[in-house]
Order: sequence, then C-alpha cells, then structure tokens
Amino acid sequence: MKNIIDLFCGVGGLSYGFKNKNYRVAAAVDYWKDALLTYKYNSPETEIFNNDIKEFNNKFLDKIIKKNKKIDGVIGGPPCQGFSTVGTRDVNDKRNHLYLEFYRTVKKTNPSFFIIENVSGFLNLSNGIFIEDIIKRFGKKGLGYEINYKLINSSSYGVPQNRKRVFIIGTKNKTFQFPKEEKTFVSTYEAISDLDFKLNSKKGNGVYKYTRKSISNYQKKMRKNANKIINHENTNHEEQTINVISKIKDGGTIHDLDKKYWEIRKYNKTFQRMNSRLPSLTIDTGHRNYFHYKANRIPTVRECARLQSFPDDFVFKGSKTSQYKQVGNAVPPLLSELFAKNL
Repeated sequence: MKNIIDLFCGVGGLSYGFKNKNYRVAAAVDYWKDALLTYKYNSPETEIFNNDIKEFNNKFLDKIIKKNKKIDGVIGGPPCQGFSTVGTRDVNDKRNHLYLEFYRTVKKTNPSFFIIENVSGFLNLSNGIFIEDIIKRFGKKGLGYEINYKLINSSSYGVPQNRKRVFIIGTKNKTFQFPKEEKTFVSTYEAISDLDFKLNSKKGNGVYKYTRKSISNYQKKMRKNANKIINHENTNHEEQTINVISKIKDGGTIHDLDKKYWEIRKYNKTFQRMNSRLPSLTIDTGHRNYFHYKANRIPTVRECARLQSFPDDFVFKGSKTSQYKQVGNAVPPLLSELFAKNL
C-alpha cells in the first residue's frame, strides 16, 4: 500500500478518493479544528496534525518518514482566498505563499508524485507568476518533477456540479495523463432527487430514513454503504423569504423577480435556483444564495455533499454553518479517485 501526506486537508475530500484506490494517508495536516473532527470521524486510522502548516516542520516529517519508510505522494489545496475571482485577488495576500510550505514538504519527503489543487485564478494572478514559480521550483530544473497542469470542470468527470479548479500534478519516472472527459453529465436531479425534499422544520438532528428509491447509478453509488440520511437538516427561512424563493422557477435567477429585488444583492449569482436538468452550480462555502430546484429553501448539507460526490455514509461534524463551509472547501472525492487511478 502506498503512503501519502495530505496538507491543508480540510475534511479529506482529496485523500478520500485516494483511499478508495488503496492509498494510505500517513498524515493529514490542517489548522481548522472542525474540519479535522470530521476527518478523524471518517478516517480514524489516520494520524491527524492540528497545526499551522509552518509548525509542521522537518522534525514532524522525519518522524513520519521513519514510521512509514517511504512517502509516495504529497497532496493538498493551499488556501485559495487570495487567488479567488470572488475575492479581492490581492497578490500580496500572505495566504498566496503557503504553497511554499507545500514545496518544503515535497523537497523533504521526495515523493513519486504531488498534487496541488486551487481555484482558476491561481493561473493568471499577477500575469501567472505563481504557476511559473511552481514550474521553476518543482520542475526538471528544480526538484526534478515532470509538471502537468489543467483547469478542469468537475462536471466533465462524473461529478454533478460545475466546479472549475486547477490541478497541478508532478511526477517522477512516470508521465501523468489527465483522465478523459466524459461525454455525458450527471444532472442535479439524478444526484439528489432520492433525498426527501419536504423536511420537518422541527426535526433538528437532520437524520432521516430513505423513503424514495434511487433512480440513477450515481444515487446508488452514493447510497452504497449507508442505511440512513445524515446531515440533512432543514433551514427555517422566514415566510417572506420562502415567498420570494417560490417565485423563481427551476433553473431561474433573480431576474425572474420584480426589478425591486434586483438591487438587493449586488453579487450577480445570488438568488438562483439549481437547474434540475443540469449539473449544479458550484458548491461554495456559504450556500445562502442558491436554492433547491424544487423546495423553497437552500440545499441541505447532505444535498451539497451529494453534489460534491461525498457518499452518504460520510458524516460532517461541527455546527451547520461549519458543515456547509467544510463541504464547499473540499475536493470532490470522485474526481480525486480518477487521479489516483492514473498515478
């Protein structure tokens, strides 16, 4: 079994796919306690380090190397707020330089491969200086890796969600090829229609029995090892909010409403219904602006997790707000599984 280190791990979406392909996570590192509670619950065998990445120093790495003999891969998604097209895109944001800690880990452990995941803005911020620096540091004239990178949309790889992210993959002694894009996609309806959408507003634990049959291979895959629906707690909107949502049709936008509503939210993606016939909108860390294609509410944590390709037996811990953030920050496990297969 091959060993990997998961940096900036969050709940472990990226490493979950690798585990499904018989990789072992030798260490998972993050500063976010709630995410690590979720990680530990779902992967109790993994050694967790609740540290600032700068504190995960060579002393820690020496112990991991000694314990595991060899580290085959280093994977992770350095924080992306400074690169995101939704944020301020400040080239001087300190978080932009956390990939240098990733570099330090790769240099120390000398794995056969590494994967860096980030938002699309990573490629062009400040005329591409960050991707150029990665190629220089990690590439043939640096650490000796063959570098391949690509901006991909998860919906082209069986994930029922339009999610564009950059994946930078370095390999030694092997040429990596990105998986072929699929000609068909999984729609939002095919992903979540078997989850009850009429939820009991008084039921606070978010646990339900399956009452609807699965109607797609994707749903069957997500339900495979589960016997109940978890993290499916309803959000209790005010009556006025429900009334506004009800005026937006399946796949509709704020422009389905009277013009008086158009200026309420300046961000142009607010007040949209998911389109049941298409992959969902990008699952972000807020989920307060996108609505279920049929129910007059925002999607539940479980519905968001489904759209991120987390199986139903994967449990999220912490407050509901934290759970939404955990889901939105993750890499779709189904996508990472395809990468693991090709490495």
